[in-house]
Amino acid sequence: MIHEVIVTTRNSAGQVHIAPMGIHWRDNRVVISPFKPSTTLENLLKRRDAVINYCDDVRVFAGCLTGHYEWPVQQALKVDVPRLQDALAHSEVRLESIEEDELRPRLLCSVVHDANHRPFRGFNRAQAAVLELAILVSRLERLPRSKIQRELAYLRIAIDKTAGTREHEAWGWLMDRIDGHLGQMEAGQ
Repeated sequence: MIHEVIVTTRNSAGQVHIAPMGIHWRDNRVVISPFKPSTTLENLLKRRDAVINYCDDVRVFAGCLTGHYEWPVQQALKVDVPRLQDALAHSEVRLESIEEDELRPRLLCSVVHDANHRPFRGFNRAQAAVLELAILVSRLERLPRSKIQRELAYLRIAIDKTAGTREHEAWGWLMDRIDGHLGQMEAGQ
């Protein structure tokens, strides 16, 4: 099972990198599989620490794909990487081993600290729609126009029925990106 989270890392100069990512668990270890090349991969290989942020604010996911990177962070307790200030919970992890792969190496990490910050109040269908749209945006270059339009039509139902302010804002950022891409597709035809 893949869990959609926000991974924070720090580069060798100390700069924080925030990235949405799907992770999974294997034998009590977190498996992070970033594509090559990626800043998350580079940072984890150099510093060997990361924070897995469990977040219900879908603006963070959408923002990382649309140029909105300024999210409040605070220092984690056991690793030299910050966590998202508004995360529901977080896991501080340390890289243990690497399973090499040409496209997506698997980084197996042990949890060195877990913390809960506030309760999870349940899912909103619009949150799931924004996450799916964010994944779609991350793959726009590989998808035909018809697939993009079909997915948009379906996901918009949940936005229209259940979205709050955060979901509408995140949806708008992602739609700006999609509209720009579709416009470029039209100009190229």
